[in-house]
This record gives sequence, C-alpha cells and structure tokens, in this order.
Amino acid sequence: MKEYIIDNKNNKIRYHDFQGGDTPILFIHGLGCAGSFDYPEVAAQSELLNHRRILIDLLGSGFSDKPDDFGYTINDHVKYLYKFVQDLNLDKFIIFAHSLGGPIGIELAYKCKDKVETIILSEANLDKSYEGTSSYQFGTCNEDDFINEMFYQVITENSEDNSMWAATLSVCSPLAISRISQSAVSGSTPSWRDTLYSLKCKKTFIFGEKSLPDNDEKVLSEHGINIEVVKSAGHSMAWENPKGLAKAIKKGILFSR
Repeated sequence: MKEYIIDNKNNKIRYHDFQGGDTPILFIHGLGCAGSFDYPEVAAQSELLNHRRILIDLLGSGFSDKPDDFGYTINDHVKYLYKFVQDLNLDKFIIFAHSLGGPIGIELAYKCKDKVETIILSEANLDKSYEGTSSYQFGTCNEDDFINEMFYQVITENSEDNSMWAATLSVCSPLAISRISQSAVSGSTPSWRDTLYSLKCKKTFIFGEKSLPDNDEKVLSEHGINIEVVKSAGHSMAWENPKGLAKAIKKGILFSR
C-alpha cells in the first residue's frame, strides 16, 4: 500500500497501485466502504490485469487518515483527487466509481476533461439523496447525534445481514460519513446527472441484476450511456460477483460509441 499527502497538514490518503501497461483505472468506492476492501478481487480478475489499477481509500475511510478538521463534502474529495491524479502524471485514465463515489467520479471527470478516456459508474448517485436511502438517513440526522449514536447503531443493525458493509463502515470516521451524506442530501447545481450527460468521454452505467427493474436503465440509454448488467448481484456487486463486475468494467472500456 502507498500513501499520498493531500494538504499542508500532512493528511494522507492510502491506496493500492497495481501496475499494468494499459490505461490506468482509478477506483472510487461508495459510502462506508474502502477501495482496499472492495476492489482487490475485482482488480485481480483476468479482464483487468493488463490495466494499471489504482484503488484508493477516500479520506476518512479504510486505511486513509481521518482528520476531524476536514470538510468531507463531495467537492472536498474531488479537490485532493484532482491533485492526486495530476501528481501521478496520468495523461489518460479511466474512472470507475460506485454508489456515493459516483458524484465524486463525475465531478473529477468534469475537472479533468480530456484526460478521462471513460467513466464507468456502478449504481451511482446521479441526483441528490432521497428518503429511504442510507445517505439521506445519515445526512438528515443531526451531526452530533449521528456521530455519538446513529453510527454505532447502524453498524450493530447490519452486523449479521450485511456484515461486509458493517465491517468496512466500522473503520470509517463517523464525521466523514455524516458530512459526505449531508453533501449528498444537498445535491449539486447542475445536478450530477446533468454533469454526466455533458461529459464528452465514453460513459457506462452498471446495474446489478437484482437491482432491476430500474427506470434509469432506459433513461440513461436514451442519453447515449452504455448499460451493463452484473448477473447474480445487487448493489454490492464487487463482493457478490467480482468476476462479473470486472467483465462489465472491461465491456465499458471497450464500448465504442
């Protein structure tokens, strides 16, 4: 694992960097997750082995630092990732982003413009969070109440039926989870959806088979976005079918408009 200093306070993100000669893929994880936890098995599949694969833990998650004086909004994450990809000298790269990592990936792609060859999103947030989602539940809770009570309640409630997520959530900063969720509830102007539509690079959106039907399957296709489906998986497709997700990512890379 490697580390990268993001600011003058010596805060660091940590990441895996698996080498390969083909276009690098930057993996951005979702809410309460970590690249180091979610994506090693996906990155190890034969479909992706020739690519350089960069698996990050966002600040506040996984093995990355968890400062108490950081904003943790979606744009805060975009700012240091933009500097990160510049310092890695990525002339061309692919963004893969899952769930609430999606808005980060979309905004990063917009900032990087011509450097992004393809953006691949898996069940990503395209609009501000709505009632019934975890990010809405977390983001509308009083910050102190979330940090002191709800965060630990959610871990306990998910410890049996959703133990993988409970495990990775448990090592996140509750402050980071609260604030990125607040950012998701606030949304963005223009929306992440409209920003995605405006991007000139190739675009793919991945659904887990168990998440369908979804109205966005038709809507996104009508906007020229390639659709892929991972069999025998739902939202947590990296854990449920890593081989299937790797195949879907590769199809997105090879997609020709």
